[in-house]
Amino acid sequence: MKIGILTVSDRASRGEYEDLSGPAIERFLHRALTNEWEAVRRIVPDGRAAVRDALLRLCDDDKAGLVLITGGTGPAPRDETPEAMDDVIEKQLPGFGELMRKVSLEQVPTAILSRQGAGTRGSTLMISLPGKPSAIDVCLTAVFPAVPYCLDLIGAGRLETDPSIIEAFRPGDSIR
Repeated sequence: MKIGILTVSDRASRGEYEDLSGPAIERFLHRALTNEWEAVRRIVPDGRAAVRDALLRLCDDDKAGLVLITGGTGPAPRDETPEAMDDVIEKQLPGFGELMRKVSLEQVPTAILSRQGAGTRGSTLMISLPGKPSAIDVCLTAVFPAVPYCLDLIGAGRLETDPSIIEAFRPGDSIR
């Protein structure tokens, strides 16, 4: 399966700042997933059009089954990742954002300012994450148990997780 990793940052896209968030996502995936997958990495500047266009390429052209987006989810004027996602998502999955904000609030009170979310476009699941690497790990650890089953449901392909890192939940699997 192809997994898109999209970093949204004006400075990183210009090479003024090292992208730490995209590599943090990739490290998480290398730890958590046991089956083969291919990373499709992109870095784009903040702003609705740039993010929207990158998401359309990852979903429609690259055929990524999962797209993980980092950055652009705050309240600053250039933070327009949620608006760009709204432009391309066919079905919203608000529970992802709700859970990510809940677990993030246990770490830092400013998590209430975050506008992370998720949704699907065809057979692609998109999840927006914070830009801070430690927050990415917290959020992915919280939501990832539901990701493999969601990918099954939308026809994206099958992801298997290492249960010592993330225990994926699929209804009908062994009774707990």
